[in-house]
Amino acid sequence: MKNDGVNKTNDMNLEGAEEYIKSRLGNELKANLYYHGLHHTEDVVNAAMMLADAENISANERELLRTAALFHDSGFLYTYKEHEVKSCDIARENLPRFGYTPAQIEEICEIIKVTKIPQTPNDKLGEIMADADLDYLGRDDYDIIANELYREFLGHGIVKNEEEWNRLQIKFFETHEYFTPTAKRLRYATKMKHLEKLKEIVAGYGA
Repeated sequence: MKNDGVNKTNDMNLEGAEEYIKSRLGNELKANLYYHGLHHTEDVVNAAMMLADAENISANERELLRTAALFHDSGFLYTYKEHEVKSCDIARENLPRFGYTPAQIEEICEIIKVTKIPQTPNDKLGEIMADADLDYLGRDDYDIIANELYREFLGHGIVKNEEEWNRLQIKFFETHEYFTPTAKRLRYATKMKHLEKLKEIVAGYGA
């Protein structure tokens, strides 16, 4: 990264920004966002910080990453489709009053945009954000979290039934990849176990 203000902490009030967006997500998100609730944002923040530590990210970059993780799904406050764009709008509108510079905000928006599927990170912070957003794919609590997303997809008409969901999951698993060495080391093997289980379930449906 260039030393153009993006990496300088300045008067950034991360604590204030975090309190603001968590309050909005906790109070304003629709109840039928079973997956994309405040709990998902908190999970992604935790995963991002874990990966940041393991990948030796600087303190200043860590603050930008944490902010991006906090705001990455804030667009769901207004829209389901293209929510990443709205998330950036919310960041641009609100982060200046928490002391973030324009350069910092644009860097945060670039990190947020990485969460759009298919993920296409082009730097280390983007790779961490991408892996944190889908960290659960390679964790033992996958079934619980995946069921939340299934319920959400059902409610929004994205899938019609469990068979369609499971087939969609297999396609997603087969195209998804982790980017950071840490995520590959910690999550890949368990993710493959989940994929094999999904394939066994789908095999029971027949052709």
